[in-house]
Amino acid sequence: MKKIVLVASLLIGLTFSAQAQNNSKNALGLRLGDNDGFGGEVSYQRKLAKNNRLEFDLGWRNSNNVDAIKLVGLYQWVWNIDGGFNWYAGVGGGLGTWSYDNRYYYNNGNGNGDFYYDGVDDSGAFALVAGDIGIEYNFDIPLQLSLDFRPEIYFNSDRFRENSFGPDIALGVRFLF
Repeated sequence: MKKIVLVASLLIGLTFSAQAQNNSKNALGLRLGDNDGFGGEVSYQRKLAKNNRLEFDLGWRNSNNVDAIKLVGLYQWVWNIDGGFNWYAGVGGGLGTWSYDNRYYYNNGNGNGDFYYDGVDDSGAFALVAGDIGIEYNFDIPLQLSLDFRPEIYFNSDRFRENSFGPDIALGVRFLF
């Protein structure tokens, strides 16, 4: 019985020390920001080497008039600052699609109620290149918080955005495993 308790205690201790050293190869969570209303993104990170990783973010928007989806992939370099703090920088690109539906209700003011207007619908696809710079903290528990700035330059997006530049600032919360 003493051997079982000793082995169990040793395994539990090794598990917590491995998490504290942040040897996690994967991170999955949310990246919450507001670039053109994309808002939340599902975010996945995959460690490649000690100081390199891949990050993939899938963002979406679903509103009354606009539906859009965007997938971004980044290659990142990671540098330790102190303890659980790291800073990182990276480059990458992405693809997306959008659909604009110009239907809405309005009141013409003559007392007849609301009227339906069916305007011009539009849709398209776009590509982007992105840079990324940020800071993150890895807790002793399997949790990571990050804050980053990701400037994006869009191509083939004339009808989707007025200019081709999109600054994207976001807070990330990820589970490490």
